[in-house]
Amino acid sequence: MPLIASRLNRVKPSPSAAQSQRAREMKAAGADVIALSSGEPDFDTPENVKRAAIAAIQGGQTKYTNVDGTPELKRAVAAKFKRENGLDYKPSQITVAAGAKQIIYNALMASLEPGEEVIIPAPYWVSYPDIALIAEGVPVFVPCPQNNGFRLRPEDLEAAITPKTKWLILNAPSNPTGAAYSAADLEALAQVLLRHPQVHVLSDDIYEHIVYDGFRFATMAKVEPKLFERCLTVNGCSKAYAMTGWRLGFAGGPEALIKAMAKVQGQSTSNPNSIAQAAAVEALTGTQEFIAPRAAAFRERRDMLVERLNRIEGISCHRPEGAFYVYPSCAGLIGRTTPEGKVIRTDEDFAAYLLEAEKVAVVHGAAYGMSPYFRISFAASMAELEEAVTRIERACARLQ
Repeated sequence: MPLIASRLNRVKPSPSAAQSQRAREMKAAGADVIALSSGEPDFDTPENVKRAAIAAIQGGQTKYTNVDGTPELKRAVAAKFKRENGLDYKPSQITVAAGAKQIIYNALMASLEPGEEVIIPAPYWVSYPDIALIAEGVPVFVPCPQNNGFRLRPEDLEAAITPKTKWLILNAPSNPTGAAYSAADLEALAQVLLRHPQVHVLSDDIYEHIVYDGFRFATMAKVEPKLFERCLTVNGCSKAYAMTGWRLGFAGGPEALIKAMAKVQGQSTSNPNSIAQAAAVEALTGTQEFIAPRAAAFRERRDMLVERLNRIEGISCHRPEGAFYVYPSCAGLIGRTTPEGKVIRTDEDFAAYLLEAEKVAVVHGAAYGMSPYFRISFAASMAELEEAVTRIERACARLQ
């Protein structure tokens, strides 16, 4: 009898995490690596949030809490949803977990029967399909090409829905493309969903505050109130508040689902870290003044990257509406040969070539379900990004 469960044969490790780990190992060995593979803000956690955590430690808030969040944090999350998104959730409709990823895991584990389908627009965050597979669901990928702005179209959503469809996962602004949906875009999708009452919406809003050029963020549960009871609105502290290592995510949704998710969490991790919860209360209720300047800094980096990448022969780069990624096409480089005589046949070959030849770590597009592209995270300093593009230019110029 094998030790390892066969269900894990359906799941692969995170490619972005693997590439980041490889970059760290090369750095530790002395290589001058520029790692642009991780979705982690380079800004520090705000000082008021750090102080709140220290005060929580000194005040003895180091014990178990309620399984899915303290009453104080649930109230703060409910107030955030009301203030920023116009959504009215009671504390009983709020759940808190060790990161937005655990929220998504809990939701699919709590709701999917074997064989039920999860619609995932592609390109997609690498963990969505694997979480669905662990929960014995079936990922259904819907290609959203660049000429559609990497956005899901209503007609493509309609074509993907079957009687087995349980969830649509919408991530906007998106990882890896930065694509975002206006209220009008979401309303068009909502009209499709209203015709299919068995389909629920998992709205992953983690990049909500990182948008550019006056774009106005919208979320499905607010755009179409008739879908409110069919939406799980997911968010967290990791991106806007630079709290990735604190592991703190939250969501609002139907009370029955929230209770079921708490049951899953209660038999897996139990409560999120008590200190992180105290810090998150301060993050959500304290000053928000740092968010806009940080988004402006990300926009400057985006503009530089898009402009310079589009100057490289063989690369074309779409301008994202939000998040801190660009997702350039390397189609013009496929079929070319490296100085060592290796043919670049795939975007994975190209990413490997960049790391080997110029010590720039990016993630290949196939990991996100659409080739031939690659993802660059611009959650790095402007100096690092400028040097990285110079190295990419150099590497591309050597391809024959």
